[in-house]
Amino acid sequence: MFQRSLELIKIKALMIKVNVITNNLNWFNYIKNPNNYIDKKIKKLNSKNKNYSKKKLFFTLLLSDSIEIKKLNLKFRKKNKTTDVLSFPFQKKKEFNKKIKVEEEIYLGDIIVNFNKIKNNKSEKFFKLEFDRIWVHGLVHLLGYDHKKNKEFKIMKKIEEKYFNLING
Repeated sequence: MFQRSLELIKIKALMIKVNVITNNLNWFNYIKNPNNYIDKKIKKLNSKNKNYSKKKLFFTLLLSDSIEIKKLNLKFRKKNKTTDVLSFPFQKKKEFNKKIKVEEEIYLGDIIVNFNKIKNNKSEKFFKLEFDRIWVHGLVHLLGYDHKKNKEFKIMKKIEEKYFNLING
């Protein structure tokens, strides 16, 4: 799916592993080494979040821009507009809950983050914090959560806040 990558790096962590792909050089102006940055965040998440301690969860994180995310949004969601993040869970929540009980390794899916939306929405000072909020939001989607109904929104928001605080604490 992400053939035009400039950088493909596997991040090794205890419970969650991430493939980071950067296909827009502007990312390097705000995060010198996205691989190391995400690696540190994932290590914090893994060391403090024991929910999946005996499992290996994988996902891909594509650091992209408005042009790429708009194309993907149109192709897969039939929406001809840009957005801050897209998440493509590999399975639905019920299927994930079944797999987590029996399988050791589970591919969660893909997250695409739009550089332009982060830069436009926040000052440079808060770029990394906004980036963390967005990719964590995407990760929670990959874990099977959604925000279509108010009750689901509250649950998802609580999980996002917990993970955000774990990686920034």
